[in-house]
Amino acid sequence: MTDRIVFEDVSVAFGPPERRLQVVDNVSYAIGDGEFVSVIGPSGCGKTTMLNMVAGFMKPSAGRVLLDGRPVAGPGPDRGVIFQEYGVFPWLTVRQNIEFGLKLRANRRDAARRAEISDRYMRLMGLEDFADAWPRMLSGGMRQRLALARAYAVEPQFLLMDEPFGALDAQTRSAMQNLLLEVLRTEGKTVMLITHSVEEALYLSARVVVMTARPTRIREIVEVPFGYPRAEALHEQPEFGRLRSHLRDLVMQEYAAQARQRFAVTD
Repeated sequence: MTDRIVFEDVSVAFGPPERRLQVVDNVSYAIGDGEFVSVIGPSGCGKTTMLNMVAGFMKPSAGRVLLDGRPVAGPGPDRGVIFQEYGVFPWLTVRQNIEFGLKLRANRRDAARRAEISDRYMRLMGLEDFADAWPRMLSGGMRQRLALARAYAVEPQFLLMDEPFGALDAQTRSAMQNLLLEVLRTEGKTVMLITHSVEEALYLSARVVVMTARPTRIREIVEVPFGYPRAEALHEQPEFGRLRSHLRDLVMQEYAAQARQRFAVTD
């Protein structure tokens, strides 16, 4: 498998030398072509910082973040980014939101092609009856489906997702996970997912990268032994339960380490 995203001895620190805050410390791992990798760890450990470097929103203090062997120089149309806060424009309709990126210079399409693409993704996301609706008229799950449709419409090679389903109720979150797997089955992307949910990471991913408390380092990389496609029944398999418990133990150990750090600072 060809490596598409590579973290090469990456460190990130903020602030002046006398008050330097080390957020990421000498992290190295890779995400292969078409691979789905989730990154989990305690809150505030630097997971989103790593995604932001791949997205081109920030640069490492040391080391390199590579896309297809080249250092990330900034944001680009090859990467679709989806955040927890839906990321849709409230002043645009569902169709206009999906077509927004197709009017920008990097991905410009003519009107007929824009309509064809937006029709396709409204069908995939079950939004075809809401083409002229405003985002405020949609449920949270529907707004997140819209955000996913808009990200896919510009045909990115990489999908970068930061807690995309974190604000949804359990049933909607499960439905969105299955929808994502179905769309990825037909579309194919290289995916990096940041999540606090061990269950979500295990259900969706080929590998799970467990990060330590800040400054974040790799605690363990867990290979997920289940093939695709996946279905809800996977949650009931004994091996799924064993891996879920293992990942939860790792994360809780890092939360405990984080608490000890705070106590040491305030003591």
